[in-house]
Amino acid sequence: MMRCIGMSKQQIIRFVRLEALNWCKTAVPVGVILGIVITWMLCASLRFLVGGEFSDMTLLGVSPIGIISGIVVGVVSVLIAARSPAKRAAKVSPVTAVSGNSNNTKTVNHVMNPRFCKVETVLGIRHAVSAKKNLILMTSSFALSIILFLSFSVLIEFVGFLIPQSSNTSDIDISSNDSSNSIDSKLLEKINGMSGVKRVFGRRNCLDVPAVINKDNQLSSTIDMVSYGEYDLDCLIKDKQLRKGSDISKVYGDSNYVLTIWAKDSPLDIGDKIIVGNEELEIAGMLKYDPFSSDGISKGDITLITSLETFTRLTGIADYSLILIQTMKGATNEDVAAIHNILDDNSVFHDRRDQRTTSTYIAFLLFIYGFLAIITLVTVLNIMNSISMSVSARIKQYGAMRAVGMDEHQLTKMIAAEAGTYALSGCITGCVVGLAISKLLYDTLITTHFSYATWSVPVVPLVIILLFILVAAIVAVYSPSKRIRNISVKETLNEL
Repeated sequence: MMRCIGMSKQQIIRFVRLEALNWCKTAVPVGVILGIVITWMLCASLRFLVGGEFSDMTLLGVSPIGIISGIVVGVVSVLIAARSPAKRAAKVSPVTAVSGNSNNTKTVNHVMNPRFCKVETVLGIRHAVSAKKNLILMTSSFALSIILFLSFSVLIEFVGFLIPQSSNTSDIDISSNDSSNSIDSKLLEKINGMSGVKRVFGRRNCLDVPAVINKDNQLSSTIDMVSYGEYDLDCLIKDKQLRKGSDISKVYGDSNYVLTIWAKDSPLDIGDKIIVGNEELEIAGMLKYDPFSSDGISKGDITLITSLETFTRLTGIADYSLILIQTMKGATNEDVAAIHNILDDNSVFHDRRDQRTTSTYIAFLLFIYGFLAIITLVTVLNIMNSISMSVSARIKQYGAMRAVGMDEHQLTKMIAAEAGTYALSGCITGCVVGLAISKLLYDTLITTHFSYATWSVPVVPLVIILLFILVAAIVAVYSPSKRIRNISVKETLNEL
Protein backbone atom coordinates (compact mmCIF):
# COMPACT_ATOMS: atom_id res chain seq x y z
CA MET A 1 0.00 0.00 0.00
CA MET A 2 2.85 2.38 0.80
CA ARG A 3 4.44 1.57 -2.54
CA CYS A 4 1.11 2.34 -4.25
CA ILE A 5 0.96 5.86 -2.79
CA GLY A 6 4.50 6.64 -3.93
CA MET A 7 6.84 5.67 -1.09
CA SER A 8 10.33 4.93 -2.44
CA LYS A 9 12.39 1.83 -1.71
CA GLN A 10 14.69 3.76 0.62
CA GLN A 11 11.69 5.09 2.54
CA ILE A 12 10.35 1.55 2.88
CA ILE A 13 13.70 0.35 4.24
CA ARG A 14 13.85 3.31 6.65
CA PHE A 15 10.27 2.65 7.75
CA VAL A 16 10.95 -1.03 8.55
CA ARG A 17 14.11 -0.14 10.48
CA LEU A 18 12.25 2.52 12.49
CA GLU A 19 9.49 0.03 13.23
CA ALA A 20 12.10 -2.40 14.55
CA LEU A 21 13.84 0.30 16.57
CA ASN A 22 10.47 1.31 18.03
CA TRP A 23 10.49 -1.98 19.95
CA CYS A 24 13.77 -0.92 21.56
CA LYS A 25 12.00 1.93 23.39
CA THR A 26 10.49 -0.67 25.68
CA ALA A 27 12.87 -3.61 25.33
CA VAL A 28 16.12 -1.73 26.07
CA PRO A 29 15.01 -0.11 29.36
CA VAL A 30 13.37 -3.34 30.52
CA GLY A 31 16.51 -5.29 29.59
CA VAL A 32 18.78 -2.84 31.43
CA ILE A 33 16.62 -2.88 34.57
CA LEU A 34 16.29 -6.66 34.59
CA GLY A 35 20.03 -7.00 33.92
CA ILE A 36 20.89 -4.80 36.91
CA VAL A 37 18.42 -6.58 39.22
CA ILE A 38 19.61 -10.06 38.18
CA THR A 39 23.24 -8.97 38.62
CA TRP A 40 22.43 -7.81 42.15
CA MET A 41 20.74 -11.15 42.86
CA LEU A 42 23.78 -13.07 41.57
CA CYS A 43 26.13 -10.92 43.66
CA ALA A 44 23.96 -11.59 46.71
CA SER A 45 24.04 -15.33 45.98
CA LEU A 46 27.83 -15.30 45.70
CA ARG A 47 28.22 -13.27 48.87
CA PHE A 48 25.74 -14.98 51.19
CA LEU A 49 25.31 -18.48 49.75
CA VAL A 50 28.75 -19.20 48.27
CA GLY A 51 30.86 -17.09 50.62
CA GLY A 52 34.60 -17.68 50.77
CA GLU A 53 36.51 -15.21 48.62
CA PHE A 54 33.18 -13.66 47.56
CA SER A 55 32.25 -12.59 51.10
CA ASP A 56 33.23 -8.95 50.46
CA MET A 57 31.58 -8.64 47.04
CA THR A 58 29.67 -5.39 46.41
CA LEU A 59 25.92 -6.00 46.28
CA LEU A 60 24.33 -2.94 44.65
CA GLY A 61 26.99 -1.86 42.19
CA VAL A 62 26.13 -0.52 38.74
CA SER A 63 28.41 -0.93 35.72
CA PRO A 64 28.09 1.93 33.18
CA ILE A 65 30.25 -0.02 30.71
CA GLY A 66 27.98 -3.05 31.06
CA ILE A 67 24.84 -0.97 30.54
CA ILE A 68 26.23 0.81 27.48
CA SER A 69 27.48 -2.48 26.03
CA GLY A 70 24.08 -4.08 26.54
CA ILE A 71 22.28 -1.18 24.83
CA VAL A 72 24.68 -1.23 21.88
CA VAL A 73 24.37 -5.00 21.44
CA GLY A 74 20.57 -4.80 21.62
CA VAL A 75 20.20 -1.97 19.10
CA VAL A 76 22.76 -3.41 16.67
CA SER A 77 21.07 -6.84 16.87
CA VAL A 78 17.70 -5.29 16.04
CA LEU A 79 19.14 -3.38 13.08
CA ILE A 80 20.80 -6.52 11.73
CA ALA A 81 17.57 -8.48 12.18
CA ALA A 82 15.60 -5.77 10.35
CA ARG A 83 17.99 -5.60 7.40
CA SER A 84 16.68 -8.64 5.51
CA PRO A 85 12.93 -7.96 5.88
CA ALA A 86 13.52 -4.29 5.01
CA LYS A 87 15.18 -5.22 1.73
CA ARG A 88 12.48 -7.79 0.99
CA ALA A 89 9.74 -5.22 1.63
CA ALA A 90 11.48 -2.69 -0.62
CA LYS A 91 11.49 -5.17 -3.51
CA VAL A 92 7.70 -5.44 -3.57
CA SER A 93 6.44 -3.68 -6.71
CA PRO A 94 3.27 -1.53 -6.70
CA VAL A 95 1.60 -4.05 -9.05
CA THR A 96 2.29 -6.92 -6.66
CA ALA A 97 1.08 -4.80 -3.76
CA VAL A 98 -2.21 -4.05 -5.52
CA SER A 99 -2.80 -7.67 -6.51
CA GLY A 100 -1.77 -8.96 -3.08
CA ASN A 101 -0.04 -11.90 -4.77
CA SER A 102 3.37 -11.81 -3.10
CA ASN A 103 3.51 -15.44 -2.06
CA ASN A 104 5.45 -18.20 -3.68
CA THR A 105 3.38 -19.44 -6.62
CA LYS A 106 5.82 -21.98 -8.06
CA THR A 107 4.21 -25.16 -9.24
CA VAL A 108 4.84 -28.14 -7.01
CA ASN A 109 5.96 -31.02 -9.17
CA HIS A 110 6.80 -33.53 -6.43
CA VAL A 111 4.73 -34.12 -3.34
CA MET A 112 4.75 -36.78 -0.66
CA ASN A 113 2.48 -39.78 -1.12
CA PRO A 114 -0.72 -39.24 0.94
CA ARG A 115 -0.74 -42.96 1.68
CA PHE A 116 2.18 -42.44 4.05
CA CYS A 117 1.22 -39.00 5.39
CA LYS A 118 -2.09 -37.22 5.62
CA VAL A 119 -2.67 -34.16 3.48
CA GLU A 120 -2.32 -31.66 6.33
CA THR A 121 1.02 -33.22 7.33
CA VAL A 122 2.28 -33.06 3.75
CA LEU A 123 1.29 -29.39 3.51
CA GLY A 124 3.05 -28.57 6.81
CA ILE A 125 6.26 -30.21 5.67
CA ARG A 126 5.92 -28.47 2.31
CA HIS A 127 5.60 -25.08 4.01
CA ALA A 128 8.81 -25.77 5.95
CA VAL A 129 10.95 -26.93 3.02
CA SER A 130 9.59 -24.60 0.32
CA ALA A 131 11.35 -21.52 1.70
CA LYS A 132 14.98 -22.68 1.58
CA LYS A 133 16.41 -19.62 3.29
CA ASN A 134 13.94 -19.83 6.16
CA LEU A 135 14.60 -23.57 6.52
CA ILE A 136 18.33 -22.98 6.70
CA LEU A 137 17.92 -20.22 9.29
CA MET A 138 15.55 -22.26 11.45
CA THR A 139 17.72 -25.38 11.19
CA SER A 140 20.79 -23.33 12.08
CA SER A 141 18.97 -21.80 15.04
CA PHE A 142 18.01 -25.21 16.45
CA ALA A 143 21.46 -26.63 15.71
CA LEU A 144 23.31 -23.68 17.25
CA SER A 145 21.38 -24.09 20.49
CA ILE A 146 22.38 -27.76 20.70
CA ILE A 147 26.00 -26.99 19.80
CA LEU A 148 26.28 -24.27 22.45
CA PHE A 149 24.65 -26.47 25.09
CA LEU A 150 27.00 -29.38 24.42
CA SER A 151 30.02 -27.05 24.32
CA PHE A 152 29.19 -25.47 27.69
CA SER A 153 28.66 -28.97 29.11
CA VAL A 154 32.31 -29.69 28.31
CA LEU A 155 33.24 -26.51 30.17
CA ILE A 156 31.45 -27.83 33.27
CA GLU A 157 33.60 -30.98 33.17
CA PHE A 158 36.69 -28.85 32.57
CA VAL A 159 36.00 -26.86 35.75
CA GLY A 160 35.58 -30.16 37.59
CA PHE A 161 39.07 -31.24 36.51
CA LEU A 162 40.63 -27.84 37.28
CA ILE A 163 38.99 -27.53 40.68
CA PRO A 164 38.24 -31.12 41.75
CA GLN A 165 35.73 -31.49 44.55
CA SER A 166 35.95 -34.56 46.76
CA SER A 167 33.45 -35.46 49.46
CA ASN A 168 36.29 -36.55 51.74
CA THR A 169 38.21 -33.28 51.50
CA SER A 170 39.37 -32.35 54.99
CA ASP A 171 39.54 -29.03 56.82
CA ILE A 172 42.24 -30.18 59.26
CA ASP A 173 44.96 -32.79 58.76
CA ILE A 174 46.99 -34.42 61.53
CA SER A 175 49.97 -36.34 60.17
CA SER A 176 52.84 -38.25 61.69
CA ASN A 177 56.04 -36.20 61.83
CA ASP A 178 58.08 -39.13 60.44
CA SER A 179 55.42 -40.38 57.93
CA SER A 180 55.00 -43.56 59.96
CA ASN A 181 51.85 -45.05 61.50
CA SER A 182 52.56 -43.53 64.91
CA ILE A 183 49.29 -41.69 65.64
CA ASP A 184 47.38 -43.52 68.37
CA SER A 185 44.06 -44.88 67.13
CA LYS A 186 42.40 -43.68 70.36
CA LEU A 187 43.01 -40.08 69.24
CA LEU A 188 40.38 -40.58 66.56
CA GLU A 189 37.63 -41.27 69.12
CA LYS A 190 38.78 -38.38 71.30
CA ILE A 191 38.64 -35.84 68.46
CA ASN A 192 35.28 -37.16 67.26
CA GLY A 193 33.62 -36.02 70.51
CA MET A 194 35.04 -32.48 70.45
CA SER A 195 33.10 -29.30 69.65
CA GLY A 196 32.99 -28.17 66.01
CA VAL A 197 33.96 -31.57 64.59
CA LYS A 198 31.61 -32.92 61.94
CA ARG A 199 33.51 -36.05 60.93
CA VAL A 200 36.91 -37.60 61.59
CA PHE A 201 38.52 -40.53 59.80
CA GLY A 202 42.02 -41.93 59.45
CA ARG A 203 44.33 -43.66 57.01
CA ARG A 204 47.27 -46.02 57.35
CA ASN A 205 50.04 -46.54 54.85
CA CYS A 206 52.90 -48.87 54.20
CA LEU A 207 55.46 -48.09 51.48
CA ASP A 208 57.73 -50.32 49.38
CA VAL A 209 56.04 -53.57 50.31
CA PRO A 210 57.44 -56.62 48.42
CA ALA A 211 54.83 -58.24 46.20
CA VAL A 212 54.44 -60.67 43.33
CA ILE A 213 52.36 -59.34 40.46
CA ASN A 214 50.69 -61.61 37.92
CA LYS A 215 51.14 -64.96 39.63
CA ASP A 216 51.68 -66.87 36.38
CA ASN A 217 54.58 -64.65 35.36
CA GLN A 218 56.03 -64.36 38.86
CA LEU A 219 56.86 -60.65 38.37
CA SER A 220 58.34 -59.35 41.63
CA SER A 221 57.96 -55.72 42.54
CA THR A 222 57.31 -53.33 45.40
CA ILE A 223 54.00 -51.62 46.06
CA ASP A 224 52.51 -48.98 48.34
CA MET A 225 49.49 -49.78 50.49
CA VAL A 226 46.97 -47.27 51.83
CA SER A 227 43.97 -48.09 54.00
CA TYR A 228 40.56 -46.48 53.50
CA GLY A 229 37.75 -46.53 56.04
CA GLU A 230 34.09 -46.95 55.17
CA TYR A 231 33.58 -43.21 54.69
CA ASP A 232 36.55 -42.94 52.30
CA LEU A 233 35.24 -45.89 50.29
CA ASP A 234 31.74 -44.41 50.21
CA CYS A 235 33.17 -41.15 48.85
CA LEU A 236 34.80 -43.01 45.96
CA ILE A 237 31.32 -44.12 44.91
CA LYS A 238 29.71 -40.75 45.57
CA ASP A 239 32.36 -38.84 43.59
CA LYS A 240 32.29 -41.40 40.75
CA GLN A 241 36.04 -42.01 40.94
CA LEU A 242 35.87 -45.69 39.94
CA ARG A 243 36.37 -46.99 36.43
CA LYS A 244 33.73 -49.07 34.70
CA GLY A 245 33.71 -52.69 35.84
CA SER A 246 34.81 -51.96 39.42
CA ASP A 247 33.02 -53.71 42.30
CA ILE A 248 33.92 -51.79 45.43
CA SER A 249 31.43 -53.74 47.56
CA LYS A 250 34.00 -56.56 47.78
CA VAL A 251 36.59 -54.26 49.41
CA TYR A 252 34.62 -53.39 52.57
CA GLY A 253 35.50 -55.19 55.78
CA ASP A 254 38.12 -57.91 56.14
CA SER A 255 38.51 -59.35 52.64
CA ASN A 256 41.04 -60.35 49.99
CA TYR A 257 39.94 -57.64 47.58
CA VAL A 258 41.67 -54.33 47.00
CA LEU A 259 41.54 -51.29 44.72
CA THR A 260 44.36 -49.88 42.63
CA ILE A 261 44.95 -46.77 40.52
CA TRP A 262 44.57 -46.91 36.77
CA ALA A 263 47.53 -45.92 34.60
CA LYS A 264 48.37 -46.53 30.95
CA ASP A 265 51.55 -48.42 31.86
CA SER A 266 50.12 -50.28 34.87
CA PRO A 267 50.59 -54.09 34.75
CA LEU A 268 47.38 -54.58 36.76
CA ASP A 269 43.78 -54.76 35.65
CA ILE A 270 40.46 -55.62 37.29
CA GLY A 271 40.42 -59.31 38.22
CA ASP A 272 44.23 -59.68 38.38
CA LYS A 273 45.84 -61.29 41.41
CA ILE A 274 48.73 -59.95 43.47
CA ILE A 275 50.56 -61.72 46.29
CA VAL A 276 51.51 -59.66 49.37
CA GLY A 277 53.29 -61.69 52.00
CA ASN A 278 51.40 -64.96 52.21
CA GLU A 279 48.11 -63.46 51.07
CA GLU A 280 46.71 -63.47 47.55
CA LEU A 281 44.71 -60.33 46.80
CA GLU A 282 42.42 -59.67 43.85
CA ILE A 283 41.93 -56.30 42.15
CA ALA A 284 38.21 -55.53 42.58
CA GLY A 285 38.31 -52.07 41.04
CA MET A 286 40.44 -49.23 39.72
CA LEU A 287 40.37 -45.49 40.40
CA LYS A 288 40.19 -43.19 37.40
CA TYR A 289 43.06 -41.03 38.68
CA ASP A 290 45.61 -40.88 41.47
CA PRO A 291 44.10 -39.09 44.51
CA PHE A 292 47.53 -38.92 46.15
CA SER A 293 49.06 -36.95 43.25
CA SER A 294 48.68 -33.21 42.78
CA ASP A 295 47.84 -33.59 39.08
CA GLY A 296 45.97 -36.90 39.33
CA ILE A 297 48.53 -38.73 37.19
CA SER A 298 50.20 -41.84 38.56
CA LYS A 299 53.99 -41.66 38.55
CA GLY A 300 54.38 -45.35 37.76
CA ASP A 301 54.23 -46.65 41.33
CA ILE A 302 51.65 -49.32 42.13
CA THR A 303 49.35 -48.32 44.98
CA LEU A 304 46.82 -50.67 46.56
CA ILE A 305 43.87 -49.30 48.52
CA THR A 306 42.52 -51.65 51.15
CA SER A 307 39.94 -51.46 53.90
CA LEU A 308 41.15 -50.70 57.43
CA GLU A 309 40.48 -54.29 58.52
CA THR A 310 42.33 -55.84 55.57
CA PHE A 311 45.30 -53.52 56.09
CA THR A 312 45.59 -54.49 59.77
CA ARG A 313 45.37 -58.19 58.91
CA LEU A 314 48.12 -57.91 56.28
CA THR A 315 50.50 -55.65 58.23
CA GLY A 316 49.51 -55.91 61.88
CA ILE A 317 49.36 -52.09 62.07
CA ALA A 318 46.37 -50.59 63.93
CA ASP A 319 47.51 -46.97 64.39
CA TYR A 320 47.29 -44.19 61.81
CA SER A 321 49.68 -42.15 59.69
CA LEU A 322 47.06 -39.50 58.85
CA ILE A 323 43.90 -38.26 60.54
CA LEU A 324 41.51 -36.11 58.52
CA ILE A 325 38.92 -33.85 60.15
CA GLN A 326 35.90 -32.16 58.60
CA THR A 327 34.59 -29.30 60.71
CA MET A 328 31.05 -28.04 61.11
CA LYS A 329 29.96 -24.88 59.31
CA GLY A 330 29.96 -22.85 62.53
CA ALA A 331 33.26 -24.15 63.89
CA THR A 332 35.30 -21.40 65.55
CA ASN A 333 39.03 -20.80 65.80
CA GLU A 334 38.77 -21.78 69.47
CA ASP A 335 37.42 -25.21 68.45
CA VAL A 336 40.35 -25.67 66.09
CA ALA A 337 42.82 -24.52 68.75
CA ALA A 338 41.38 -27.07 71.19
CA ILE A 339 42.11 -29.86 68.70
CA HIS A 340 45.64 -28.56 68.24
CA ASN A 341 46.25 -28.47 71.98
CA ILE A 342 45.59 -32.20 72.53
CA LEU A 343 48.32 -33.28 70.11
CA ASP A 344 51.77 -34.41 71.19
CA ASP A 345 55.15 -33.81 69.58
CA ASN A 346 54.79 -36.82 67.27
CA SER A 347 52.02 -35.16 65.27
CA VAL A 348 51.97 -32.31 62.74
CA PHE A 349 48.88 -30.09 62.62
CA HIS A 350 47.67 -28.60 59.29
CA ASP A 351 44.77 -26.14 59.17
CA ARG A 352 43.43 -26.29 55.57
CA ARG A 353 40.17 -24.41 56.03
CA ASP A 354 41.36 -21.51 53.88
CA GLN A 355 42.40 -23.87 51.08
CA ARG A 356 38.93 -25.15 50.27
CA THR A 357 37.85 -24.30 46.71
CA THR A 358 34.14 -25.06 47.08
CA SER A 359 33.07 -21.43 46.78
CA THR A 360 35.09 -20.88 43.60
CA TYR A 361 33.76 -24.11 42.12
CA ILE A 362 30.14 -23.16 42.86
CA ALA A 363 30.70 -19.69 41.39
CA PHE A 364 31.97 -21.20 38.14
CA LEU A 365 28.99 -23.56 38.03
CA LEU A 366 26.57 -20.66 38.55
CA PHE A 367 28.24 -18.82 35.70
CA ILE A 368 28.10 -21.78 33.31
CA TYR A 369 24.60 -22.93 34.23
CA GLY A 370 23.43 -19.33 33.87
CA PHE A 371 24.66 -19.31 30.28
CA LEU A 372 22.99 -22.66 29.66
CA ALA A 373 19.71 -21.26 31.00
CA ILE A 374 20.01 -18.23 28.72
CA ILE A 375 20.77 -20.44 25.71
CA THR A 376 17.70 -22.57 26.47
CA LEU A 377 15.47 -19.53 26.96
CA VAL A 378 16.63 -17.92 23.72
CA THR A 379 15.98 -21.21 21.92
CA VAL A 380 12.41 -21.42 23.19
CA LEU A 381 11.61 -17.78 22.39
CA ASN A 382 13.20 -17.97 18.95
CA ILE A 383 11.27 -21.10 18.02
CA MET A 384 7.97 -19.62 19.20
CA ASN A 385 8.60 -16.36 17.38
CA SER A 386 9.70 -18.03 14.14
CA ILE A 387 6.70 -20.39 14.01
CA SER A 388 4.35 -17.51 14.78
CA MET A 389 5.83 -15.36 12.00
CA SER A 390 5.64 -18.26 9.54
CA VAL A 391 1.94 -18.70 10.31
CA SER A 392 1.30 -14.95 10.06
CA ALA A 393 2.90 -14.89 6.61
CA ARG A 394 0.45 -17.57 5.44
CA ILE A 395 -2.61 -16.44 7.37
CA LYS A 396 -4.67 -15.96 4.17
CA GLN A 397 -3.72 -19.44 2.98
CA TYR A 398 -4.85 -20.95 6.24
CA GLY A 399 -8.04 -18.91 6.10
CA ALA A 400 -8.76 -20.16 2.60
CA MET A 401 -8.20 -23.74 3.76
CA ARG A 402 -10.76 -23.23 6.48
CA ALA A 403 -13.15 -21.81 3.91
CA VAL A 404 -12.93 -24.97 1.77
CA GLY A 405 -13.60 -27.29 4.69
CA MET A 406 -10.34 -27.96 6.60
CA ASP A 407 -11.12 -28.24 10.30
CA GLU A 408 -9.20 -26.79 13.26
CA HIS A 409 -7.55 -30.09 14.14
CA GLN A 410 -6.12 -30.43 10.64
CA LEU A 411 -4.78 -26.87 10.72
CA THR A 412 -3.08 -27.54 14.05
CA LYS A 413 -1.50 -30.71 12.64
CA MET A 414 -0.25 -28.71 9.63
CA ILE A 415 1.48 -26.15 11.86
CA ALA A 416 2.85 -28.95 14.06
CA ALA A 417 4.26 -30.72 10.97
CA GLU A 418 6.01 -27.49 9.94
CA ALA A 419 7.46 -26.96 13.42
CA GLY A 420 8.44 -30.63 13.63
CA THR A 421 10.31 -30.40 10.32
CA TYR A 422 12.35 -27.47 11.60
CA ALA A 423 13.01 -29.26 14.90
CA LEU A 424 14.00 -32.56 13.28
CA SER A 425 16.41 -31.01 10.78
CA GLY A 426 17.90 -28.80 13.50
CA CYS A 427 18.31 -31.67 15.95
CA ILE A 428 20.03 -33.91 13.41
CA THR A 429 22.42 -31.15 12.34
CA GLY A 430 23.02 -29.98 15.92
CA CYS A 431 23.72 -33.47 17.25
CA VAL A 432 26.19 -34.33 14.49
CA VAL A 433 28.09 -31.04 14.65
CA GLY A 434 27.67 -30.61 18.42
CA LEU A 435 29.08 -34.02 19.32
CA ALA A 436 32.05 -33.47 17.01
CA ILE A 437 32.78 -30.09 18.60
CA SER A 438 32.21 -31.55 22.07
CA LYS A 439 34.87 -34.21 21.48
CA LEU A 440 37.25 -31.65 19.97
CA LEU A 441 36.87 -29.34 22.97
CA TYR A 442 37.21 -32.24 25.41
CA ASP A 443 40.41 -33.47 23.79
CA THR A 444 41.83 -29.94 23.60
CA LEU A 445 40.88 -28.69 27.07
CA ILE A 446 40.85 -31.86 29.17
CA THR A 447 42.54 -34.91 27.66
CA THR A 448 45.62 -32.88 26.66
CA HIS A 449 46.23 -31.91 30.31
CA PHE A 450 44.63 -34.87 32.10
CA SER A 451 45.66 -38.03 30.27
CA TYR A 452 43.42 -40.26 32.39
CA ALA A 453 40.29 -38.45 31.13
CA THR A 454 38.37 -40.01 28.25
CA TRP A 455 35.51 -38.50 26.26
CA SER A 456 32.16 -40.23 26.12
CA VAL A 457 28.88 -39.24 24.53
CA PRO A 458 27.26 -36.66 26.89
CA VAL A 459 23.95 -38.51 27.10
CA VAL A 460 22.38 -36.45 29.91
CA PRO A 461 23.08 -32.97 28.41
CA LEU A 462 22.00 -34.25 24.99
CA VAL A 463 18.71 -35.60 26.32
CA ILE A 464 18.06 -32.38 28.26
CA ILE A 465 18.51 -30.04 25.30
CA LEU A 466 16.54 -32.30 22.96
CA LEU A 467 13.66 -32.41 25.44
CA PHE A 468 13.72 -28.61 25.74
CA ILE A 469 13.60 -28.28 21.96
CA LEU A 470 10.73 -30.75 21.76
CA VAL A 471 8.78 -28.84 24.41
CA ALA A 472 9.57 -25.52 22.71
CA ALA A 473 8.29 -26.82 19.37
CA ILE A 474 5.09 -28.05 20.99
CA VAL A 475 4.52 -24.76 22.85
CA ALA A 476 5.28 -22.78 19.67
CA VAL A 477 2.37 -24.49 17.88
CA TYR A 478 -0.22 -23.50 20.48
CA SER A 479 -0.42 -19.72 19.97
CA PRO A 480 -0.57 -19.67 16.13
CA SER A 481 -3.12 -22.50 16.02
CA LYS A 482 -5.27 -20.66 18.55
CA ARG A 483 -5.13 -17.50 16.44
CA ILE A 484 -6.22 -19.42 13.33
CA ARG A 485 -9.11 -21.04 15.22
CA ASN A 486 -10.36 -17.57 16.14
CA ILE A 487 -10.50 -16.44 12.49
CA SER A 488 -14.02 -16.66 11.11
CA VAL A 489 -14.54 -18.06 7.61
CA LYS A 490 -16.56 -14.96 6.65
CA GLU A 491 -13.74 -12.63 7.68
CA THR A 492 -11.29 -14.70 5.65
CA LEU A 493 -13.41 -14.63 2.50
CA ASN A 494 -13.78 -10.85 2.71
CA GLU A 495 -9.98 -10.41 2.72
CA LEU A 496 -9.22 -12.80 -0.15
